[in-house]
Amino acid sequence: MSRTVFTGDKPYFPDVDQIKHEGPGSDNPLAFKTYDPERVVAGKTMEEHLRFAVCYWHSFCATGGDPFGPGTRVHPWTVNGDRLANATEKMNAAFEFFTKLNVPYWCFHDFDMAWEGESVAESEKNLQAVVDLAKERQKATGMKLLWGTANAFSNPRYMNGAATNPNFEVLAYAASQVKAAMDATIELGGENYVFWGGREGYACLQNTDTKRELEHFAMFLEKARDYGRANGFEGTFLIEPKPMEPMKHQYDFDAQTVIGFLRHHGLAGDFKLNIEANHVTLAGHTFAHDLRMCTDAGLLGSVDANRGDPQNGWDTDQFPSDLYDCVHGMMVVLEAGGIGNGGFNFDAKIRRESTDLNDLFIAHIGGMDSFARGLVIADRILSDSRSSELRFDRYKSFDSGDGSRFENGDLDLVALRDIAAKNGEPRQISAKQELVENIINDYIVRGEC
Repeated sequence: MSRTVFTGDKPYFPDVDQIKHEGPGSDNPLAFKTYDPERVVAGKTMEEHLRFAVCYWHSFCATGGDPFGPGTRVHPWTVNGDRLANATEKMNAAFEFFTKLNVPYWCFHDFDMAWEGESVAESEKNLQAVVDLAKERQKATGMKLLWGTANAFSNPRYMNGAATNPNFEVLAYAASQVKAAMDATIELGGENYVFWGGREGYACLQNTDTKRELEHFAMFLEKARDYGRANGFEGTFLIEPKPMEPMKHQYDFDAQTVIGFLRHHGLAGDFKLNIEANHVTLAGHTFAHDLRMCTDAGLLGSVDANRGDPQNGWDTDQFPSDLYDCVHGMMVVLEAGGIGNGGFNFDAKIRRESTDLNDLFIAHIGGMDSFARGLVIADRILSDSRSSELRFDRYKSFDSGDGSRFENGDLDLVALRDIAAKNGEPRQISAKQELVENIINDYIVRGEC
């Protein structure tokens, strides 16, 4: 569907019309080559499958700064000296961008949209003023909120964490932020709420009570869940794993770590995972790996669509352009039946060297086309019976006879020993790994058309 384009009193992207699908033959950098929101793939439209969202923080707050130098971009929507005017113009620019890109969703941190006050009450007041603006913009455009969250990691008070901070006063302050951000998410009709534990971890094991901190983290999440449910939030609570950076070791290291944590503390019924591709690679896995760990556990909630640089050991948050990763990721999502009420949020930033306003459009268009291609190619691979047969054939020995009895729990260790003695040396069964890889590569080469 096409959304109503929003422009405030001052359009910030006057030379950009709403982005349209022009097909693979187009050389227009401001057009989709593959993503067509109404194109049906595997029984659903691309928009329904991918549920794209634009993030507020990298897109409208980041200036291209890095640890070695200040920013390279000055946003034309910045208003110095008047924080409400600044927040208003930033939101006007954001909704103009959302609707011209024609995505269905957006995401925010509390202090991306608003600004922190001198007290809890003042911060709440500031956030509410901006929520009122966002509510008006959503009504005018049809835009929806995929998720909201609180930035409980940037302020110096969170140098030792938020929910896991050894100082109770800091934990309580973080709770005030989460409450306000959750109230904002509920008021804006958000379909999910995210917890990213940016500093929930430790720098020095010898001065840290890890057991106590993890128990505090679980209690914090439990109370946040209870508050949300009691106040009408019916969506999914999401945990976003990351192994390190900024902390030396973060408690939400990767998908399997978080899954184990949620199950251990009885939280898996309300919480799922928001998987960020760049975070997964920092943990030493592939994007598809953590997606599969989540789908195996029934806990895939949403995706932060980006990528890292394999030559950098830090979080570069680049826009996704690796078709191989997108195909493998979409194969996992399609096999699992979809992303549910999650989506693909572009938690990605344009490069420090990209300084034109339309670079923001070009980057998102490329990311959307990459995942749209991944969707189409993944569907075709999964429709090829060879790919499923090669996997399922490897486990045929468990489908009947003694293998089936083992899966049902009917064989003890002695029985297994006797079966081994009777059968002798097991026969070799080829994994056909190269054939699987070749099938996938063949489909990638053929493309999305």
